[in-house]
Amino acid sequence: MDNKLETEIAKIKARNARVELDKKWETSWTRRLCICVLTYFVVVIYSFTIQKVSNIFLSSLVPVIGFTLSTLSLKFVRKIWEKRIKK
Repeated sequence: MDNKLETEIAKIKARNARVELDKKWETSWTRRLCICVLTYFVVVIYSFTIQKVSNIFLSSLVPVIGFTLSTLSLKFVRKIWEKRIKK
């Protein structure tokens, strides 16, 4: 019984550590800056293309594409950030 209890406590501690890291990531300046930079680049690229075509449906895609790119690429940035935080 003690071994099972110790295992459960270890699982809870590991989960708590992951939750703490998630909280730090969500409020980190690294994450915020990456979202800003990626969104900026999407808007710049979009601005060069939109001069040729003016379409409400196309212009509605800008925030969606910016957000999607930021969430996809931030996984890579987060792994680097986590390694730096854990030192």
